[in-house]
Amino acid sequence: MPPWLQWTLIIAGLQAIALLVAFIGRQFRALRDSRRRQEKAESFQKERRDSMIESIRVLAMAVEENQVEYSEACLRIKGLLDHVAPELLDQSPFRVFQEVHDQIQHMPTHRARQETDARFVEKMDRERLTVEKEHADAIRRAATAIRHHPFQA
Repeated sequence: MPPWLQWTLIIAGLQAIALLVAFIGRQFRALRDSRRRQEKAESFQKERRDSMIESIRVLAMAVEENQVEYSEACLRIKGLLDHVAPELLDQSPFRVFQEVHDQIQHMPTHRARQETDARFVEKMDRERLTVEKEHADAIRRAATAIRHHPFQA
C-alpha cells in the first residue's frame, strides 16, 4: 500500500473519530440538560404537593376552630384531595368531603352568585346550611383525621 494512501486513511479515520467524539459530547450534554430539567420539574411538583398538603391541614384546622364554613372547607379540601390523594375521597371518614361537594356543587359561587337573584341565593344558602348541619359532626371528624393523616410521597 502506498504511503499516501496510508496517510489518507489515517486522516479519514481521525476525522471520523473527531466527529464521533463531537456527537457523543453533544448527546451527553443533551442528556445532562434533560436530567436537570426533569429534576427541576420533580422538585417543583414535590413543592406543589407539599403546599397542597399544608393547605389541606390549614383548612382542617380552620374547620376544627370554626373559622370557615363547613361547605366551603369541604369544597376546597375535596379539590385539593383530587390532586394529592383522590383515593381518600372513597374512604371513611374522608368520604364526607365528596358527599358534601356532590350535594352543593350546583350552587353558584363568586361572580355567578353576585349575578343571581337574591331570593334564589337565599334559597341556596338555606339548602347549604341544611347540608352543613346534616354533616357537621362527620365534617369535624374528617377534618381532624385529615389534619393528622400521613400523606405518602
